[in-house]
Amino acid sequence: MKRRKRILIVDDEASLTRLLKLSLEGTGHYEVRVENESAAALGAAQEFRPDLILLDVLMPGLDGGEVCHQLERQAGGQKAPVVFLTAAAKKEEIDKRGGMIGGYPFLAKPVDLEELVQCIEKHSPAPGQWGRI
Repeated sequence: MKRRKRILIVDDEASLTRLLKLSLEGTGHYEVRVENESAAALGAAQEFRPDLILLDVLMPGLDGGEVCHQLERQAGGQKAPVVFLTAAAKKEEIDKRGGMIGGYPFLAKPVDLEELVQCIEKHSPAPGQWGRI
């Protein structure tokens, strides 16, 4: 049996992370771990070893940019790809930039499951193929 891709979702909105986890796991292609506190993301990434991280931008404590920076430092540059989730930018604005802001892929909330799956597949390697943390 083929290993499912591991996705770590870091977002302070528990209702959103529950919905994303259920939806992604429902496809049968993903194993999902959720963290609702940004500070917990660092330990979760080390322990879970995700193939891709979905990371909210605006969170209490550490914001998504700081979490991403700390993940890069902790992993020595060999971290899983990060896709940022944000309610701070509209879908049209992100689409105008080709889905990328500051060199990272972005998705606007609320996110459509089909669009999310396409983004995950585009930006994540085959399971186990990434120099993961």
